[in-house]
Amino acid sequence: MASDGIYTNIKDRVATRLKLQQLRLLVAIADRASILHAARSLNISQPTATKLLKSLEADFGVELFERTNRGTVPTIAGAALVRHGKLILAQLNHAAQELDDLAEGTGGRIVLGTLLAASALLLPATIAIIRKQRPNISIVIKEGTNDRLIPALHNGELDMVVGRLPEYRYRENLIQEPLYEERICIVARSGHELTVGKRPSLKAMLNWDWVLPPPETTLRRQIDWEFLDAGLELPRNALESVSLLTNRYLLRHTDMLSVWPYHVVEEDIRRGDLAIIPFKLKKALGPVGVSYRRISRLSPAAVAFLEGLRKIAGDLHTRGLL
Repeated sequence: MASDGIYTNIKDRVATRLKLQQLRLLVAIADRASILHAARSLNISQPTATKLLKSLEADFGVELFERTNRGTVPTIAGAALVRHGKLILAQLNHAAQELDDLAEGTGGRIVLGTLLAASALLLPATIAIIRKQRPNISIVIKEGTNDRLIPALHNGELDMVVGRLPEYRYRENLIQEPLYEERICIVARSGHELTVGKRPSLKAMLNWDWVLPPPETTLRRQIDWEFLDAGLELPRNALESVSLLTNRYLLRHTDMLSVWPYHVVEEDIRRGDLAIIPFKLKKALGPVGVSYRRISRLSPAAVAFLEGLRKIAGDLHTRGLL
């Protein structure tokens, strides 16, 4: 363990010697696992990048990166500095956005992570109203699952994540605001034998192939418990996919079954492409909402988007669509 004197010495070095260019270089090397590629991304030469890195390591008295068969990767000390560096750069970006907003009032930039539950209605409806309010706003959307999106939210790559809130994990240092409860349903192609006639049993549905979300998702764990609590095995050899286009094609053209949020499949049902199997899931419950960092101030654009999410969710409740 470092003594107080050593700790204070390192803290002073960070405060007085760390340059913004070095911070950007650290993050770029970590992201690309290559000093050469990091240098190119910053429009500097590789010798310059190497010199900056060596100078930083000499100032701190620690090795920040090491060469491995996976490329140039951070040491424990390097990973800690990179993690905080990403947050610092994100906050600087927010500061620049706020200055732009003060000057123009209609701009800004926001990077959103989205899960399947929010991608069909909540997110696009919010984007539509925000674009009217802020014609010059720049919006970037990254789709994925919580195990990928939440780490990106923590390190500042995302401003917020919109979708089904996780049950237990990924809550540390985050504000998770529920907006509404989403209905989850089992779906298949229109005309599938399980969509007509009497309500099928969960056991009977094991005779069919399934498309399911990955095991690390909240919805998948709830589906698994649905079968286990009924004393049944889990669906065998289930295809694991969060690709909306792939899953929709498979459901329309095969006899596979899947579990989707109702608003994601609503248009397909209205067109007659897909149908809901008349079986009520007991375990697949949970709120759709938004997650953002507790310790960081949202940019004006992100604040406006959060208010838009709340408004759209309220409108959906008012219109009886939830």
